[in-house]
Amino acid sequence: MTERFSAREAIALAGDDFRELPVPMREFKPDGPLSWQGYDDSRRRALTRTGEDESVVCGTAVIGSTRAVLIAFEFGFLGGSLGERTGDRVEAAYTHARAHRLPVVSLVATGGSRMQEGMLALTQLQRVARQSALAREAGLPQIAVLRDPTTGGGWATLGAGADVTLALPGAQVGFAGSRVRPSDADPAAYTAEAQMAAGAVDAVVREEELRETLALWLTLLTAPAAEAEGEGEVESEAASGGEVEPVPPPAALGAPGLPATGWDAVRHARSPERPRAAAYLDAYFSRRAAIGGDRCGGSDDGMLCGFGSGPAGRTVAYAAQCGTATRPAGYRTAARLIRLAGRLGFPVLTLVDTPGAANDAQAERQGAGSAIADLFAAVATARTPVTTLVIGEGGSGGALALAAPGNTWATPDSYFSVIAPELAAAILKRPASEVRDTADQLHIRPQDLVELGVIRGIVEHAGR
Repeated sequence: MTERFSAREAIALAGDDFRELPVPMREFKPDGPLSWQGYDDSRRRALTRTGEDESVVCGTAVIGSTRAVLIAFEFGFLGGSLGERTGDRVEAAYTHARAHRLPVVSLVATGGSRMQEGMLALTQLQRVARQSALAREAGLPQIAVLRDPTTGGGWATLGAGADVTLALPGAQVGFAGSRVRPSDADPAAYTAEAQMAAGAVDAVVREEELRETLALWLTLLTAPAAEAEGEGEVESEAASGGEVEPVPPPAALGAPGLPATGWDAVRHARSPERPRAAAYLDAYFSRRAAIGGDRCGGSDDGMLCGFGSGPAGRTVAYAAQCGTATRPAGYRTAARLIRLAGRLGFPVLTLVDTPGAANDAQAERQGAGSAIADLFAAVATARTPVTTLVIGEGGSGGALALAAPGNTWATPDSYFSVIAPELAAAILKRPASEVRDTADQLHIRPQDLVELGVIRGIVEHAGR
């Protein structure tokens, strides 16, 4: 179990120059809206114990070089539960964020909705969800940090609903709190690490790395700050109505020279010496931060997604295949990335390198077809430009789903094909000796693809 920090200790971990926002005033009749006997006494004891008069502390702070709105839960105050006054403060914090165009960072530690306020407490989740949706519509980034514990509606709104979800090691994370789970439930399933493995958390971040991690994310997800009423104001190109320009494709990193035959193109693309996605991302970005997981129960190490500081320091979103058969979770993560980039106003770079979509029985059970369809739709309806570079194997629809129509490029050591030559020969009932000839007939070399109009061009090597 991770250490349980108070709200103000968590704020101090995250940033500096904290300025608390004015507190909305709501009068309750004795013992609250349900006249729950002893509720006022419980609140008074919580105030004495924590020094706080409600379960959240809201304000602004500077994280790195970016001012952000902070919503910090105080678990010591009635288990960090959400009541009407909690909802008032969260709503006021989001209203301030929209008025000043500030990103929102939620430092979550909650047991859920407050029983002493009944359904009035539960409906606060609708208020919180609406505020989060309004922030998304405004193009404002939202980052959640999951502390111990993060359960119930707080997890299902501010936590799981954030654009980027980070967690402290060992934190309890799950919709079901520890006292309402099945008696035989495995406690390990309700942890930050388990949620990351299930694709619901982007990264588990150690306490001493939290400030630096948040600073990097906020720098990447916000435009350069300007001063407005004494506070940093951020606005993406898309949110301000500006046009987002596409990014240039990376330069080629592999061996120079175009393949003489279709089979040569296949051999070059499958060579173990050929640079993979990580090499291209390292060369293209000065720094980057990764998202992970499809938010549907899965993750795929063969699809790298995130945001980086690209050419001229410009933030670019990226989704890159790593040369393996792409799992359904990989396609869903890429679709999530492209839609997030569109909301925040950032161009997208995709790197194609896969022999094809995973086609095992598990992939089918995980919805391979719907996942690929979703990615096709995300690329087709992208709100910001998508640039694609084929850096290795371009295997059928599993590769094409990640490719930008009209803005796809290729390296000299790549190929793109309707199907792998071996599989094409098998379908056509040709012997293995005819696989090489089949590769030629498919016209899969980079220069063939240019001639066919499938790609815009072949990128040159760095330094040329």
